[in-house]
Amino acid sequence: MFDTLSDRLSATFKNLRGKGRLSEADIDATAREIRIALLEADVALPVVRAFIKKVKERAAGAEVSKALNPAQQVLKIVNEELVTILGGETRRLRFAKSGPTVIMLAGLQGAGKTTLAGKLGLWLKGEGHSPLLVACDLQRPNAVNQLSVVAERAGVAVYAPQPGNGVGDPVTVAKDSIEYAKTKQYDVVVVDTAGRLGIDQELMQQAADIRDAVSPDEILFVVDAMIGQDAVNTAEAFRDGVGFDGVVLSKLDGDARGGAALSIAHVTGRQIMFASNGEKLDEFDAFHPDRMASRILDMGDLLTLIEQAEKTFSQEEAAKMASKLQSSKGGKDFTLDDFLAQMEQVRKMGSISKLLGMLPGMGQIKDQIANLDEKDVDRTAAIIKSMTPKERAEPTIINGSRRARIAKGSGVEVSAVKNLVERFFDARKMMSKMAQGGGMPGMPGIPGMGGGPGKQKKQIKQAKGKRKSGNPMKRKAEEQAAAERREQAAQGGGAFGLPAGQGGKDFELPDEFKKFMG
Repeated sequence: MFDTLSDRLSATFKNLRGKGRLSEADIDATAREIRIALLEADVALPVVRAFIKKVKERAAGAEVSKALNPAQQVLKIVNEELVTILGGETRRLRFAKSGPTVIMLAGLQGAGKTTLAGKLGLWLKGEGHSPLLVACDLQRPNAVNQLSVVAERAGVAVYAPQPGNGVGDPVTVAKDSIEYAKTKQYDVVVVDTAGRLGIDQELMQQAADIRDAVSPDEILFVVDAMIGQDAVNTAEAFRDGVGFDGVVLSKLDGDARGGAALSIAHVTGRQIMFASNGEKLDEFDAFHPDRMASRILDMGDLLTLIEQAEKTFSQEEAAKMASKLQSSKGGKDFTLDDFLAQMEQVRKMGSISKLLGMLPGMGQIKDQIANLDEKDVDRTAAIIKSMTPKERAEPTIINGSRRARIAKGSGVEVSAVKNLVERFFDARKMMSKMAQGGGMPGMPGIPGMGGGPGKQKKQIKQAKGKRKSGNPMKRKAEEQAAAERREQAAQGGGAFGLPAGQGGKDFELPDEFKKFMG
């Protein structure tokens, strides 16, 4: 959603790099570019004005003029101000001290309230709660049935005593759901209310009646992030008419310009609490202003990536895989079965494209990431699953006839099987070296990882104990070569211990890396 804005901001900061100091003209030009980028992203004009004013004030101050790198300092200021307009601190749900916590969802028809109720239910279940979804949208055709289906998919309970389609009183259903939750011991009640195509008195009155009947701990306004400026107008109308405590952005994965997300918290004074960024029920999470600002500025979102990995990967399994790679057999205990298991774990974290998008600097290759073929993972899995248990455990036995059989079983070319096995051996060799403290192939080991310092001491000891040749001619040649090396070192070497002048184009990658780098 923020691709256009990210591209414009990245280009703006690129123009600042390499400048030892920033003049007033540089600051004005940068502010103008940022203003255009925000307006093109459909950010509300009052928000743009307040943002640019703050950035210009800080950029003209001492924190930039005295900085060693003014461009980085301006980027830091923009990042901090983006976090501010997105709401500042992460806002958490307030839970009731006694009885069930009541969360009421409000918003226009088509904003995605019913689907979002299921997503919120699944999220609450993952947080250790027992939620109950309540069907109070009795006007929209099939709304009650839709909520029941969503609740079943999420694995949470639903309270739907009325058939809907214009039949039943939503206020009575909402009121009765609280007693039902107490009886069945549900600790969170999520009330899905009706919407309208636009703001009208009937919608406001019904929402206010439900609010008065259940006294919700949280009223969440659900807004479609793709509708632009109208989202802000609707939010202001709901805030003044019914009131709400927080905002939930739906459809954040859309291709709209995203100005609503950047405007709504600043204009309404209510923070964005959750964001839905996909069609699947698990594509929903708490909204973190600092992480969203980092994504917009192409600085990545490693914290979210780590959190997803922690939810998916078992510590016990990770330790087991590490021990296999650190074994005395040079990682040969790590089999294709293990490789497949790791690959499936990564797949559970979500789309590979989305995961790569969370890494810093990936905005520069977003087109390649967007064109990634997710089915490559499925094809790799099919090849491995077409092998016998023995072939997966000992890939070295896979000869020509076996490759042909595996290719036929997985529906790929024979060359694809050969390439997979070769890549597996290369990857296993590299991972084993790193796990045992060998560092990157062709580079010294990292202290504290596997063999580290002890391994280095052993190498030093062996070097000290090296005996000189008994042949006078050979010994003289060795001494001359050593003298040349000392003289070269005294003249100064290049990066990575290479002779001076060879740190650039003459540098050769280790053989283990060449296949990975194409």
